[in-house]
Amino acid sequence: MDFVPSRKEEKRYSWRTRVREFLQKFGAIVYDPWFKPIIIGQDGYGDEYEYSSKKRSEWTFEESASGRKTRAQLCRFFAPTVHINRRMVDICDFLVAYCPTNVYSVGTVNEIVRARRQHKPVLLVSPPINYPALDNLAEHLKAQKDEKALQLLEQLKGEAPLKPNPDGVPSPWYLALMNDDYFFDGFGYALYSSQFNWTPTRLDDLEEAKPPQRPLLPYLEKLDRNIPQRYDAIEDRLVENPDWLILEPGVHEPA
Repeated sequence: MDFVPSRKEEKRYSWRTRVREFLQKFGAIVYDPWFKPIIIGQDGYGDEYEYSSKKRSEWTFEESASGRKTRAQLCRFFAPTVHINRRMVDICDFLVAYCPTNVYSVGTVNEIVRARRQHKPVLLVSPPINYPALDNLAEHLKAQKDEKALQLLEQLKGEAPLKPNPDGVPSPWYLALMNDDYFFDGFGYALYSSQFNWTPTRLDDLEEAKPPQRPLLPYLEKLDRNIPQRYDAIEDRLVENPDWLILEPGVHEPA
C-alpha cells in the first residue's frame, strides 16, 4: 500500500476490493486495510492515515533536537494504523495476501507472521512477474544498435531491481511459514467478472496473458461448503487442518 501509483484508484479497483466483494457474497465479514472498521467509543482513531503520504514527506534524518522531535511525532502518528491492522489480524479467521515478488512490502510480512504465530491460514497469491515493456525496450535498443542505452538499461535492472519471476515462485520465507495448500498463482477473475461486473483493469490483462493454474477465488467458493484439508508429508495423505479453527459466534452454555 505504501507505493501504489494512485491510492484513490487502488481503493476502488484493487485486488482487495474484488476479494472483499467476493467474500461478502457468502456473508463473510471482511476487514480491509483500505476501509478501517469503526472504532467503538474512539471516533477518529487512526483516521489520519488517509493523509500518510503527505505526512511521510516530513521525515528527516537530521541529527538535531528538531530532527528527533519530527521523527518522534511521525512514529506516534503512524502507531494507531499499525495497531488497528494488527487487531484486525487478531480477530479474523484467515488472511488473504497478495505478494508479488517485485513489490516492496513491510506491513504485509508483519501481518502474515502475526497470523501464522496464531496458527491462522494465510492464503497467499504470488503471481507471475514479467516485464514485457522492458523486453520490448531492450529489443528496440538492440535494433537501433544503441549500446550506451543498453548499458544504462542493464544498470537500471540492477538498481530497481527488475527481476522476472515468470512462474510466480513465492519467497522461501513464505514457504517456510505456511503449508502447501495456502499458495496461489492468481485470483481467477475471468471466472467471476461478469457476475460482479468488475471494471477491467491491468489485473485482468495479466491473468488473461497467463491464466492462473491455481486461482484463489474458486478455493474461497469451495471454502463456503467444506473446510480444506492439508497434506501430511509424514503420513502421505490428506488430514484435518487445525489452522481452520473457526468458532461459532455467541455464548454457548453447557448442556
